[in-house]
Amino acid sequence: MLKFDEQKQIESVSGAIALKNEIEHIIDEVYDRGFDNIYYLGIGGTYASSMQAVTYINGKSSLPVFVQHAAEYYTTGNKRLTEKSIVILSSVTGSTQEVVKAIKMIKELGSTIIAFVDEPNTPLAEMGDYVISYPGNEQLKFFMAADRFMYRNGEFPDYEAYYKELEEHLAVALVEVEKSADNFGFEFAEKHRHDAMHYFIGAGNQWGAVYSYAMCYWEEQSWLRSKSIHAAEFLHGTLEIVDENTPVTLFIGEDEQRELAERVGNLLPRICGNYTIIDSKDYELPGISDKYRGRLSYFIMHAVTQRIDAHVEKLNCHPLEIRRYYRQFDY
Repeated sequence: MLKFDEQKQIESVSGAIALKNEIEHIIDEVYDRGFDNIYYLGIGGTYASSMQAVTYINGKSSLPVFVQHAAEYYTTGNKRLTEKSIVILSSVTGSTQEVVKAIKMIKELGSTIIAFVDEPNTPLAEMGDYVISYPGNEQLKFFMAADRFMYRNGEFPDYEAYYKELEEHLAVALVEVEKSADNFGFEFAEKHRHDAMHYFIGAGNQWGAVYSYAMCYWEEQSWLRSKSIHAAEFLHGTLEIVDENTPVTLFIGEDEQRELAERVGNLLPRICGNYTIIDSKDYELPGISDKYRGRLSYFIMHAVTQRIDAHVEKLNCHPLEIRRYYRQFDY
């Protein structure tokens, strides 16, 4: 398989789950101290991950949790974000320009900053009140923080049982998803790698996934034109430009908003001859209870799309690391 190191990926996910005790210590401390609001802050891919985490919490918790776009914060501000607020961020480089600018202002305000930063000794790592440095697995780290907040809020009684299953089974289960999705990934890549435009649709914790996949993976990394649209919003505009030849891909997860994606899935065969449905239910997670799959369906989808990306890269002879403009010069 292309770009697939089974042992490395198992170790990566297992290592992230092993952060559980460290994350618990941080969340317990800030929870006990008290807060008014929780903000997941980001831009680009980290904004997408923030949307996933907040949607995840909103369906299960009364916690006052919000998404904060970094660039909107340093231009517009947010009067509800106060010195009593908790701000959670993630960054690979620790130097994302807009996030650094926003966090400088938030630091002056006095909010508590929890930073998941892959690279230590970087601006964002140095500005965090609490810092965890571990590469990759951004969504998992965000969701682990969310789970501990909900547990402390009395809203996740299965917390320990859930994490026992993750510790024992998740890493291996996800590499098996990738293996089973590889042929599909090749066929999808071969069919769509020259699309003039491709529409990706999702809902629930898949909405952040399609937002990121269209922009950060297809546009930024593969230089393929695409658009992401929420399943509910697709039915209020975008459906009118779909015909028998329009490339459309629908992500269906297993959380509370599944029915919104299924509604789109029921419509597509009637108006489109070039649609694909990727349903997380089609992939097994051995060792994970069915009642927990909705919490993890974004992970399943990422495993599937990684196979698409690997084949698009190979077939188009375009390394995903190349950028025309991003971080190539000041703008």
